[in-house]
Amino acid sequence: MTLKFYTNPMSRGQIARWALHEAGADYDQVLLEYGTTMKADDYLKVNPMGKVPAIDHDGKIVTEGAAICAYLAEAFPDAGLAPAAEEQADYFRWLFFAAGPLEAAITNRSLGFEVAPEKEMTAGYGNYDRVVDVLDAKFQTDDYVCGSRFTMADVYVGAHIVWGMQFGSLPERDSFAALGKRVTGREAYLSAKALDDALIAEIS
Repeated sequence: MTLKFYTNPMSRGQIARWALHEAGADYDQVLLEYGTTMKADDYLKVNPMGKVPAIDHDGKIVTEGAAICAYLAEAFPDAGLAPAAEEQADYFRWLFFAAGPLEAAITNRSLGFEVAPEKEMTAGYGNYDRVVDVLDAKFQTDDYVCGSRFTMADVYVGAHIVWGMQFGSLPERDSFAALGKRVTGREAYLSAKALDDALIAEIS
């Protein structure tokens, strides 16, 4: 079995690398640059969007961070990161909440776009404050997405919260800080982050 990981260290590829390390997957990395190799014909055959991350697992291509996380949890079951039957509702609900409403709300706010109250139905996620409050409420009562157990959903949701607080796109909330502390202390997170930090230092 082969697994090729396409990334740039200054990208959402950091989430996928963390997921790979949590899964215990052996992989070969392919580093791509914005505007050049990321838009080259060879890579566009992998991901026509011309963006990272992407993985090629025995000829099967997976793109999009949330999809990569969910795929790796299933492809490497020995890691125990896929949801049990009773965990699936929370697992998929919050995985897609982060990929949909949370990312849309953060992106729009970062770009200076605020949804007018009369347009909230059209936006889908409503408004930024509501998204943040809903996420905050979730982690006021639960340590992880599925309650007391870490799953692959915590990689994706946790990465958004950690980055959001780091870059100021999410407010400081006690629940966010507590979750961030729990996930960033994990061995897989630390090993993946060390690799990306070293790569960033090389190109800076």
